Amino acid sequence: MHAVAHGGDLSAVRAAYDGDWLDLSTGINPLAYPLPALAAEAWTRLPDADAMAALLQAARGAYGVPAEAGLIAAPGTQAAIQLLPFLFPTSRIAILGPTYAEHAHVWRAAGHQVTERDSLPGTLKDIDILLAVNPNNPDGRALGLPLLRRWHAELAARGGVLILDEAFADTMPEISLCSDAGKPGLLILRSFGKFFGLAGLRLGFLIGPPDLTGTVREALGPWAVSGPALQIGAAALNDAGWQVWMRNELRSRAQRFDQLMRDRGLHVLGGTLLFRLAKVRDAAGFAAALRGQGIHTRIFDGQPDWMRFGLPADEVEFCRRLDLALRAVSP
Repeated sequence: MHAVAHGGDLSAVRAAYDGDWLDLSTGINPLAYPLPALAAEAWTRLPDADAMAALLQAARGAYGVPAEAGLIAAPGTQAAIQLLPFLFPTSRIAILGPTYAEHAHVWRAAGHQVTERDSLPGTLKDIDILLAVNPNNPDGRALGLPLLRRWHAELAARGGVLILDEAFADTMPEISLCSDAGKPGLLILRSFGKFFGLAGLRLGFLIGPPDLTGTVREALGPWAVSGPALQIGAAALNDAGWQVWMRNELRSRAQRFDQLMRDRGLHVLGGTLLFRLAKVRDAAGFAAALRGQGIHTRIFDGQPDWMRFGLPADEVEFCRRLDLALRAVSP
């Protein structure tokens, strides 16, 4: 059985409440990109090279990836995360945490020496690979470009690697290092489903030196990305206007959400525009109380006073149901 817990699965909590659930346990945009009409061939034919080329061109433009960098599409970034440990010989890898637990899980499972660090390293001399999620999940910590470039230069000078998971960077494009992609010793993961609210589409990207991205593409095999995902992904990534509008909308909603948290006596620690992190004395007990109200949130084994909230989909949920539940159970 897989050892890492995730949000988004209501099957384990449905017994706590007999009714419609408000699932705030993920960092997936509740305002999904409107699905375009798809050509019938997207469903009836194997995905073709032209559709893949169109998707990759759209991704390259949206993320600011240089022409010389390798860029591949995968059926979700998790597929690439699973393969990354097998690109390298047994290594000393440091992961800035607490963060997305799958990273440490897959590197340990592949036999690498993994350390998780909760503070920024002053030196990288004792590691071969540094992995950071930027902005971080669940606290929203953002690492600036000068620091990232210094780390990359130090690691690359001795054959090391900086791996950046930019799953939530669509909400903060100014901190993305994609413009540096293609240089030796730099790999970047980008998620599609979170910002565009289409996690079920299973689409993500790996960006880096062409030799490494090519190895992952070969490991994924032909037709790794579905025809509908190719067409929908290209349409969304080309829609720069929607992306700007969505960032502004999410910013307004996150500000209102923070105010609701403060009004109910919760301390907001941070987050991104897609999720907010609050400090709660007994997060497990508080989460259980909210489940009794039909609201599913995310708690963390290693941080017993942390609770993460995704954003609700509409103002009725935001203003009425969640507020009433917080009034009823606030610690």
